[in-house]
Amino acid sequence: MSSDAVKKRKPKVIRSEAGAPETKRGRAEGDQVTYPAGPHLIGQRKLFTAKNQDVRVYNEEVELEVRDPQQDYMLYKDTCAALAKLMEEIQELKAGGAKVQSVEIEERRTQCSVHFITLKKLNRLAHMRLKKGRDQTHEAKQRVDVLHLQLQNLLYEVMHLQKEIGKCLEFRSQHEEIELVSEEEFFQEAPAEISRPHVTRDDQHQLTLARLDWELEQRKRLAEQYKMSLARKEKIQKAIEQKREYLSSLQPGLQNIMQASLPVQEYLAIPFEHMQKQAEVARHLPPPLYVLLVQAGAYGQACDKNLSVSISGDVDEAKALSRPPEDSQGTSVGATEHSQTLIFFSSVQLDDKRKEMLRRHPLSLCVDLKCKDGSVLHLFFYYLMNLNILTVKTKVSTTTDLSGAVSAGELLNSESLLNCLYASDHGKETPNPANRYQFDKVGITTFGDYVSDLGHPFVWVQKLGGLQFSSGGAQSGLTGSALSASHMERTMKLLRGRLQARLALHKQFSSLEHSIIPVSSECQHLFPAKVVSGLVRWTTMSCQEFTELGFVQHVLKAGLVHETDLFFMATVERGTARLRAAVVMNPRYPDVAPLFSLSLHWKGERSGRTDDNLQAMESEVNVFRSELQGPRPGLQLLTNQIQRLCVCLDVYLETESQVCDGSEGPKEFPREKMCLRTARGPSRLKPFKYNHPQGFFSHR
Repeated sequence: MSSDAVKKRKPKVIRSEAGAPETKRGRAEGDQVTYPAGPHLIGQRKLFTAKNQDVRVYNEEVELEVRDPQQDYMLYKDTCAALAKLMEEIQELKAGGAKVQSVEIEERRTQCSVHFITLKKLNRLAHMRLKKGRDQTHEAKQRVDVLHLQLQNLLYEVMHLQKEIGKCLEFRSQHEEIELVSEEEFFQEAPAEISRPHVTRDDQHQLTLARLDWELEQRKRLAEQYKMSLARKEKIQKAIEQKREYLSSLQPGLQNIMQASLPVQEYLAIPFEHMQKQAEVARHLPPPLYVLLVQAGAYGQACDKNLSVSISGDVDEAKALSRPPEDSQGTSVGATEHSQTLIFFSSVQLDDKRKEMLRRHPLSLCVDLKCKDGSVLHLFFYYLMNLNILTVKTKVSTTTDLSGAVSAGELLNSESLLNCLYASDHGKETPNPANRYQFDKVGITTFGDYVSDLGHPFVWVQKLGGLQFSSGGAQSGLTGSALSASHMERTMKLLRGRLQARLALHKQFSSLEHSIIPVSSECQHLFPAKVVSGLVRWTTMSCQEFTELGFVQHVLKAGLVHETDLFFMATVERGTARLRAAVVMNPRYPDVAPLFSLSLHWKGERSGRTDDNLQAMESEVNVFRSELQGPRPGLQLLTNQIQRLCVCLDVYLETESQVCDGSEGPKEFPREKMCLRTARGPSRLKPFKYNHPQGFFSHR
């Protein structure tokens, strides 16, 4: 059978408008559709009748419902076996010499085709059966999903009902939060129409309702009492306000009386009111601050009218500290402090321990030193209770604006203003040796980390407070007020001198930054009338920048530079020559003169280590300072040194030979200074000493 016949096995059925099926075009209306059947193919045909026409249509789905899968499987095996047998017979016939188109081979080939058709039918039935099984499985799964969804809905409803039941069981009425009177008190105090003992003793619910009614009655009664109390309170407040207004009307009159008496107190120099208030507060000062208050006040009254002392701080907190604890009676102060320290260290953390260790007394002293120009040095003294030392902070108030000079920024800095007031007293470490062991307990490595917040513990500050600690130096044997009095006058003079020196330097730096060297009229005789070299630059620099300069290494090796010093760079020029001067200024200026190191850039670079004349110039400004001191207290020393440096540079350049042919006078720098001799000795030193009033330069 050909493949065309197989393709025409299942024709399309076309239904007319009346519903009768019609066969494909080209086929007669009365034709009957038939299909070949194999020897083992058992099929069924379904007959559709439309009006008077009989149309037979083959439907495999209907056939699939009545076929047994097991029988189809057996049919598949038999068909495969028969097909294999026919193939073997065809192979034998071909091997026996039969022709390809012989009748035997054609018959067997036809039978094989029928068997192939049977296999294809079985394949289709298998696929249809598989599809049907999948559809049935999908339908069953959908039914299971529907049932599962219904189950979830039921479980959710059950859970919701359980929550509602739990809420109902956990419901608490507001009356349970009300503190009702006890049952015995209720039956004793409540009237019979509310208590109803014959009903409430046997019914707990009625008992609760009755107790609530009684509570409501009591609260109504208390509310009425509260309203009456408020009305009475308002009356009392009105009376208080009337009395307060009366007292307030007296206050202005009393203040006027007090103000009227103030001029009398000031005229007689007996400020009773201020002294009385300060004496009351002074009772709560710690002993070192009290000693300082008394001695500073006494010195101000006797020797310095421009010195004033005042107390500031929280007086209430100081009173709380001075009040002894209740359980401290019968014990020594040292034992009390020791026990309090042990309790403290065992109860707080390390940071809290440090804060408590560095705690300041709530009261402090302010000492004001006023100068003639109106500037004031404010000294704030604090007492560290656990360390038993005094610290000081500073502040400067001036009548003029001091923000013009950039290089003078460190002069009035509160951190460095009082450095080395006495020699080697830097104020970075505590002078009390016992503090070292206290710091080890709380993990403090150095007190210098807290100086900016707590103040500087200078040795002279301790002595002003009557504190003296054992150290390597000799002890004076004085303590308390005697020790404070022995250092008070000198210290106050040093403080006022330090402020005057820094203010004078501030004014001088402002002029130096504008390339102006201020020379007072008292010092004009120290220099010739005409000085050609001039200052072109004046700047400040750090200690690290100073140490990196090559021409100052000999000063560093000699140990003449300290971290507390101030460092500056001055540049002096004349023509092509440029002289750089590194200046080291000690905090104790002018008692300690500034130190100059020189470097000349002219026909190469020279310094005091390579040029004897530059070394002689350094000696003129560093060694012979007494000539440049000027009138006491010598505040013009720095500017006089710079002016002397300019004069020496003129002498150096004018006397330096620039030609080798023996002609007289340099070409670039004409000689304007009168010198007896231009050079002397093997080192050819130049005459740098100026002789007044003759006006010539000579050798030393």
